[in-house]
Order: sequence, then structure tokens, then C-alpha cells
Amino acid sequence: MNIVVVGSLNMDLVVRMPKIPRPGETLLGGVFKTFPGGKGANQAVAAARLGAHVSMVGCVGSDSFGKEMLSTLAKEGIDTTHILVHPNEATGVALIQVDAQGQNSIAVASGANFCLTSADVEKAMQAIDNFDALVMPLETPLETIYTAAQFASRKGAKVLLNPAPAQVLEKDLLQLVDILLPNEHEVGLMTGSSSQTDADTRQSAEKLLSLGVKNLIITLGSQGALFFDGKTNKDMLIPACPVQAVDSTAAGDCFVGALAVGLCEGKPIPAAAEFASAAAAISVTHVGAQPSLPSRDEVEKFMCERD
Repeated sequence: MNIVVVGSLNMDLVVRMPKIPRPGETLLGGVFKTFPGGKGANQAVAAARLGAHVSMVGCVGSDSFGKEMLSTLAKEGIDTTHILVHPNEATGVALIQVDAQGQNSIAVASGANFCLTSADVEKAMQAIDNFDALVMPLETPLETIYTAAQFASRKGAKVLLNPAPAQVLEKDLLQLVDILLPNEHEVGLMTGSSSQTDADTRQSAEKLLSLGVKNLIITLGSQGALFFDGKTNKDMLIPACPVQAVDSTAAGDCFVGALAVGLCEGKPIPAAAEFASAAAAISVTHVGAQPSLPSRDEVEKFMCERD
């Protein structure tokens, strides 16, 4: 199975603290580490470790972080041919704070990620040519997302869009999306709903489906995920796998990458989502973004033990 990821590459600078400081508050005693990350790169690594052949399209700076990102992805077996190196921009950086319960807050300096152009994406995807699924977060310019979605749609590949960070998207783009994958906060921001009750979430889902999204999966953290079928208007809860969370930083990215793999293997969406939920559960039991992403053997063993 061949998957293309058009997305971000960031170096994650992570501080683990007993709690996340409030505005104006300084706390001592944190533990600092760096990890390769970025939603696009995380999703690419997640899919690669689960057995997919992955091509990454993105942009890094010509600094040490950029070199490390390219080296890390290449070691995962990911095709880095179409990752551009920008001479005048820094590699993207994410400043991440993680508390004792594994919850996080993240601030991103996008850097070279926003130097990626539609022309770059078009050239890369023409060179890659044959692929089964396209996976994208929203951490590159919106025009690159639209260009990639159009190309994949013409090729008959599945288009998976993870709208993070959330923004209102045009109907023309949403109609190209086979599966939209926001979390419960993002779905509200996309539809202008400030409340997050179950009723509001369902109303937001209905609004997105009415704009042409074919299928919608809203991830709910420890509560699992809600799958909305655009054809039947039916919904289904995909239960989360109960684990002791240590760091939730890349859980959503793990879910997206694993879902793409499951779909490319021919699994129905609910079954692919259950597979993705298991992978995401494993990821939150480890520290760091990419270091937490599980292998295929780990996921299959975890699912067998649960059964």
C-alpha cells in the first residue's frame, strides 16, 4: 500500500511538568527533551511503522533540525525525495508542555513548513504518481492542501484530512475529502460552535456532512471516536482502549496514520477506526511524539490481548 503525506515537519521541544503553568506563572523542576515531530511527519511515521510505503511531501530549513528530521524519516523507510530544504527559513519548531496526566499544550513556529507551495506539491505528486491514500494535516499553506486533494481525487485515491490546527474550510475543499478527522475541539471551531456538548458535536457533524464531506470521524480522546457515515447519516461510537496515559502528544496523529493503513488494506471504516484506536492507545503510554508510535506487531499483540 502506498500513502502520500503532505504536511509539516517540526522539531518538538518538550518540557514535562507536574502541571502546565498558567499565564504569568513560572514553574521549576521540568524535564526537557527534543523529539522529531510535526503532525505530517508523525502521521507518516505512524503509517510506515504499520506497514505502509510512505512518501512525505514537505519543507524543512537548512539547519541542524532539518538535517535530523530528514535522517529520522529516512531511517523509518519513508521516501524523503520530495521534502524540500529551504535555505532562508528555520525548520518548524513546536514548544510542548506535558503535565503529570499526559495532557499537553503546544505552541508552533511553522518556519519552513509555510514555504511549501502548490507548485511544489503538484510536482511531487506527479513524480510519485501511484498511491492509495493521501493524508494531510493543516500545518502547511491551505493552497497546498487544496492542490494535493484535487490531484488525489483525480487519481481515485482516498483523501484523509486532519483539520488541525482548526479553521473554517471552503465547501470546494470539503467535497474532495473522503474522511475528515477533527477532534472534539476542532469540529466546533470549524463550524463556529463554542459549546462542546454531545448535541453540539452532532450538530457540527451534520453541518460538515451537509457541506459535502463523505465521512467524518471525530476523535474524543479517552472517550473514543465518533464515526458519521455521510451516505446513511448513521453514527457509531468507536470505543477507546483504556490505558494509563503518560503523554498524549502524538495520539491523534497516530490515529490518522493507522486509519489510513487500515483503509488501504480494505478494512471498512469502523474496523479501520478500531485498529487506529488501538494504535493510538499504545502511543499515549510512551513519552514523545514519534518515539511513541507503535509497530504493527505491537498493535496486533495489543488487540489480541484485549480480545
